[in-house]
Amino acid sequence: MGRITSSRTQLKGDPKFDSILASKFINCLMWDGKKTTAQTVFYNALEEISKRVKDAEPIEVFTQAIENIKPQIEVRSKRVGGASYQVPMQVSRTRQQSLAIRWVLAAIRDKKGRPTHLKLADEIVAAYNKEGAAMTKRENTHRMAEANKAFAHFAW
Repeated sequence: MGRITSSRTQLKGDPKFDSILASKFINCLMWDGKKTTAQTVFYNALEEISKRVKDAEPIEVFTQAIENIKPQIEVRSKRVGGASYQVPMQVSRTRQQSLAIRWVLAAIRDKKGRPTHLKLADEIVAAYNKEGAAMTKRENTHRMAEANKAFAHFAW
């Protein structure tokens, strides 16, 4: 894994697993610049996952969960002659990852009344099993694209 060089920055993996995906997730989870708190929440969630899923490493469960949530296709608005159409389009790899992370975080932030690391563990295990709120969001996105494939010829 290690480092990947980008045109803008050099990305480093997280301190515990050296995973770039985990590092990105922690950065998105972070609130008000409190990275240590975000790391604590993430690692506590992974500990909880290791208790629930016995047959796999928690970081592998997390990676597979994100992989399961990634959308292949989405709809985008396109104006043609005064009318707006929902045009289905392929999703780039970087956008797939950012959408998956965003949907997981939205799902855990919508739930109230429990510690964040438990909500995160619930959502990751659910996504690993192809269930949960983030998976529902992905299915709805795919369903919308399927319903609007008549407008695919407007794709740019």
